[in-house]
Amino acid sequence: MCRNIKRLHNLEPPATEDELRDAALQFVRKISNQRPSPANAEAFERAVDDIAAAGRRLLDSLVAHVPPQAREALAARARERFAARR
Repeated sequence: MCRNIKRLHNLEPPATEDELRDAALQFVRKISNQRPSPANAEAFERAVDDIAAAGRRLLDSLVAHVPPQAREALAARARERFAARR
């Protein structure tokens, strides 16, 4: 599942808060064994929020030495790689 977390650094347009939260959600699901029980829902949501905030701090502090990459160009390359595997 974690391999589905998309690269979020140095993209044009920049990563949104929704994308960061989706990545954090996937990460927490992976390390906690998918969906939380109702008894653990609060801890689960708090972990997602904490990881999303840490992700935002990380992205804001990273320095890129190359121009941002266009999302569509990355998506096109991914589609080509997928087609080549079929």
